[in-house]
Amino acid sequence: MISRTRTGAGVIGALAAVAALAGVAAAPAAQAAAGCAVTYTTNDWPGGFTAAITIQNLGDAINGWSLGFAFPASGQKVDTGWSATFSQSGQNVTATNVDYNPAIATGASVSIGFNGSWSGSNPTPTAFTLNGVTCTGTTTTSSPTPSPTSSPSPSATPTPSPSPSPSATPTGGKPTVAADGTGTYRTVQAAIDAVASGNSSRKVITIKPGTYREIVTIPATKPYITLQGLGSSPRDVVIVNNHYAGGNGGTFNSATAFVNGHDSALTNLTISNDYVENGTTVDQQAVALNLNADRAVLSNVRLLGDQDTFLINDSARTYVKSSYIEGTVDFIFGGGTAVLDDCDIYEKRSTGAPITAARTASGKTYGFLIYRSRITGATGNTTQLGRPWGPDAQVLYRESTLSSTIKTSQPWTDMSGNSWKNARFFEYRNTGAGATVNSNRPQMSDSQAAGYTPQRYLAGSDGWNPIG
Repeated sequence: MISRTRTGAGVIGALAAVAALAGVAAAPAAQAAAGCAVTYTTNDWPGGFTAAITIQNLGDAINGWSLGFAFPASGQKVDTGWSATFSQSGQNVTATNVDYNPAIATGASVSIGFNGSWSGSNPTPTAFTLNGVTCTGTTTTSSPTPSPTSSPSPSATPTPSPSPSPSATPTGGKPTVAADGTGTYRTVQAAIDAVASGNSSRKVITIKPGTYREIVTIPATKPYITLQGLGSSPRDVVIVNNHYAGGNGGTFNSATAFVNGHDSALTNLTISNDYVENGTTVDQQAVALNLNADRAVLSNVRLLGDQDTFLINDSARTYVKSSYIEGTVDFIFGGGTAVLDDCDIYEKRSTGAPITAARTASGKTYGFLIYRSRITGATGNTTQLGRPWGPDAQVLYRESTLSSTIKTSQPWTDMSGNSWKNARFFEYRNTGAGATVNSNRPQMSDSQAAGYTPQRYLAGSDGWNPIG
């Protein structure tokens, strides 16, 4: 990654201010600044970059500000910004304060930034203005500027396609959310609330390691939102609450996180429901993640709960990659379509229970695919692969490792008058101590399996393929 620092001096022509983020109060009228210093630092890779900008006010105190600069190359573009509202016209860019940072005292600073893209070259801007006044301060460049093309490309996270992919995001600098106050917001929900409704580009919300005890909702009006934990593992960022069905309006309303905006993405974090009753964990419906979003991607995520951990609703298609899901009863359930690829699924109840409870509609070919994953549990010969919440439930365990926790003689069971024998339950080429074959374990043929790949599950009518 390239790190380069450049200070601007000179005058940029007047640039139009842009409207504040939807739902954010308008800032007070801007006052003139006598001068400023700007530090512009980028981390580059071929075709993309992150820019961190620090604005220091060298003049009179201001309440309401607008920073202007121009990209030196025509192929440079602002994609997604934070801590300011960004507008671009040609090569000219304007960043305007949002409601939590309108005031900059004399000598004080404010930090903003954006994810960008470039083609051809990505030189740094050479001049900045603050409220139309030239930035005259200087900042010493800390290191020489290497060529962007020498940088390695960051590793990719599974992302929704063909819709806009999540932009690469900084792992250093100021996070979007930090419980300790070092980020732009203290709560995940506050960061989501600041995203404009109807956004058409990826908004990446970075979350500093910590525990966030809150209820989080990504509304249907806010698609393309990514929640990204900044820790070294998903254990470092935990979003948790303890609502349960009996006290919070039923199972569906008990979730810690409600993800409704299409093309949402969660990566490198934990969603947990830690409800307990009288000091003892019980099998009360208490959802961790309630997913309504179509084309959602979960990567390197932990979903923790007891009964009904992960709800995948009818409208959802989701690709879950390299993640961990635990619970007790029906803890992967719903009428949506899900591919769990390279995941670890753990039945933690000592007496075992069904893992899945699918409610696939009769006209829907695909329900749940557990693909090349690992199924383990607290005890041997107790855990069931699933039961039919709806009569036409569809579940396939494919090429997965089933441990001795599986109840080998009868791994499927009935539910609410729905017979497992009438449901579309199958296994295909599973291995492990729990992967025996008998008359209670329908096996998919090779010819059938050709039509039940992860890509077929997720394609839908729009050809969605987050796998690559």
